[in-house]
Amino acid sequence: MTVTFDLFAFVKFAVIGAAIFVVVLLIWLTLVSLKRLWAARQYDVGDREAMRRRWREIEALLDAPGEMSPKLAVIEADKLLDHALKVLAMPGETLGERLKFATYKYPKLQEVWWAHRVRNSLVHEASYRLDRVIARKAVRTFRETLKMIGAI
Repeated sequence: MTVTFDLFAFVKFAVIGAAIFVVVLLIWLTLVSLKRLWAARQYDVGDREAMRRRWREIEALLDAPGEMSPKLAVIEADKLLDHALKVLAMPGETLGERLKFATYKYPKLQEVWWAHRVRNSLVHEASYRLDRVIARKAVRTFRETLKMIGAI
């Protein structure tokens, strides 16, 4: 009995098998890395205690005397939301762009658009007068949104 062995066919089979194994391994590693990266972005909003401290300062502004205090509270709440979305790696140049993107992941973020528009009116319209009731409602909306995304 004679056994013939085709070395070229064996090497070709081994190389193709190794190539398929490497490609599958690379795809798997890429998917695992992307999953970890997404999970980190999804839940890591930075230093929560610092954000909570900042939030307490914002709420204190609502009760402070003067016309500028509630305006500043709304503006600072908007800035804190912007910071939280940046930390969550939401793409966009402005808070509005980041909110559009984040709304796909957090559909309830639609509710914060009203508060963001109040902030925009404060900043861009010289004649805009902010009532304390509206300021409290806007800050409350920002608070609910920050809680929803796990920032405070």
